[in-house]
Amino acid sequence: MTLETVRFDRDDRGVSTLTLNRPEVHNAFDDAIIESLIAHLKVIAEDPSIRVLLLRSEGKNFSAGADLNWMRRMADNSHADNLVDARGLAELMQRLNALPQPTIARVQGAAFGGAVGLAACCDMVVATEASLFCLSEVKIGLIPAVISPYVVRAIGERQARRFFLTAEAFSAPTAQQWGLVHEVVASDSELDDCCDKLISRLLNNGPAAVSAAKSLIAAVSGRHITAEVIEDTARRIADIRVSREGQEGLSAFLNKRQPDWVQPSKNNN
Repeated sequence: MTLETVRFDRDDRGVSTLTLNRPEVHNAFDDAIIESLIAHLKVIAEDPSIRVLLLRSEGKNFSAGADLNWMRRMADNSHADNLVDARGLAELMQRLNALPQPTIARVQGAAFGGAVGLAACCDMVVATEASLFCLSEVKIGLIPAVISPYVVRAIGERQARRFFLTAEAFSAPTAQQWGLVHEVVASDSELDDCCDKLISRLLNNGPAAVSAAKSLIAAVSGRHITAEVIEDTARRIADIRVSREGQEGLSAFLNKRQPDWVQPSKNNN
């Protein structure tokens, strides 16, 4: 492909951006794009200098979900080939969901099918008032299978029992009520401002602590409060208190100074 369908950028703050770049087909994704996203996520996960990931797209729509030509091609393939293909999408969702760094999805326009899964796998989702979400798979005789663990966790079983089955579109304010979306803004420019504010907040926090907090959520979510869980949480806080970052953070707080992970403001002389 001559067009760079997935762009990867990073700035000097350690903020990385993955951009879906197929606006002519509403950023629909296929096996090649899935493979590219997985490759980038592997690199990001292993790079401690990267502190935040922003997932975005070019054009009017975040993503229409699966590419029609890709689906036509897979319909002609064997069950074994389809299983391999589905495992690729499942790996993408799992890697995005479990990425050590905090993730933000910037959603404009439509987010259909697998794109809802991408949003659900991100830690934070910002959308415009005009954004529409749709779990559209049953309209073409399919199901939202590999994205279902993440989407059901985000919107709840009760909403899934309707919208997985009806393929109705739902608005960003509705998605916010259910918990899929965190912030709803009026325009694309406000979308960028909101993402920038979230990124600034994240960069003010200890990078190892942010990653550990994300791991903590995964460790305790949905579990009964057992002796094992209590001991695990005690060990986690003890580990981070004696870590270099934990010591630096406590020292900065007690001495009323900025910790060393906060970059000096460019407005300061």
